Amino acid sequence: MTDVRVEFVTKEPRTDRYSGITFLGGSTWKWSVSRVIQSIEAGTNTFYTLDGTHRAEVGVVTNGHAKHLKTHANGHWNDNLLALPDFPPELRHRGEFP
Repeated sequence: MTDVRVEFVTKEPRTDRYSGITFLGGSTWKWSVSRVIQSIEAGTNTFYTLDGTHRAEVGVVTNGHAKHLKTHANGHWNDNLLALPDFPPELRHRGEFP
């Protein structure tokens, strides 16, 4: 299992808290939310964010029948993913990789 840091997100539309995030990634990877959810549920990878030195785990939560991603730190679910910056221009328009 690989432990992967999430550094960037793609949000469309920006006002939708749960379905607005469409992609997550870092400088060497970009995956759709559904691919990240599948990886977490299969136990293939773990994902996290860093706010300074504070780590927040990315987990799958269900709202009704829809699954989405949230971060979990200090015993609480929070919205750290929404605070992450957009992908830089050179990565923004690329599809999933690797």
